[in-house]
Amino acid sequence: MSAVTAAQVKELREATGAGMMDCKAALIEVGGDFEAAVSYLREKGLASAAKRAGRSANQGVIESYIHFNRTVGVLVELNCETDFVANTDEFQVLARDLALHIASPAAPRYVTRDDVPQGELDAERRIFEAQVKEMNKPADVVDKIVDNKLASYLQEVVLLDQPFVRDDSTTVQQLLDAVSAKVGEKVAVRRFARYKLGEDVE
Repeated sequence: MSAVTAAQVKELREATGAGMMDCKAALIEVGGDFEAAVSYLREKGLASAAKRAGRSANQGVIESYIHFNRTVGVLVELNCETDFVANTDEFQVLARDLALHIASPAAPRYVTRDDVPQGELDAERRIFEAQVKEMNKPADVVDKIVDNKLASYLQEVVLLDQPFVRDDSTTVQQLLDAVSAKVGEKVAVRRFARYKLGEDVE
């Protein structure tokens, strides 16, 4: 076959998000066939989860978790693109782990940052600004401190930003991305509900 060109590698990289050397190796492996190279990278788990973000994910599972003392319960909807992937071990384990995470003391309230109401963000920012003013910090660092405090707050309440309960060296989003790379499909949490006995009772 003719040598793989830089243009072919660039096109494949843009389509899959895989590394340049991985794209070149894939094209060589399949004799320059673009579609075959895409499939090859997906099978190897090298196609980027970012390139799957825009896809429709209407399949999946609803997983539940009830704490051993029956005081905390969770329902979570985890989506993927096909029922084939929904039935894989990786996907099923991920759904159970997410339900456990949501039931843990991490207790997220929102799936993504976009789900946090703007009014809540504004209120938290005002509180942080008042706190920083009490610290008598220079004006040029106040905004940075407030932004850092707001980022920490979002990590506390947003599921995808939280360190995973079983391995705090990775976030929930990174966990989703890892499984997405393995199964070759978009994997996303659509919604969840967390119930704690006696919560919000007047």
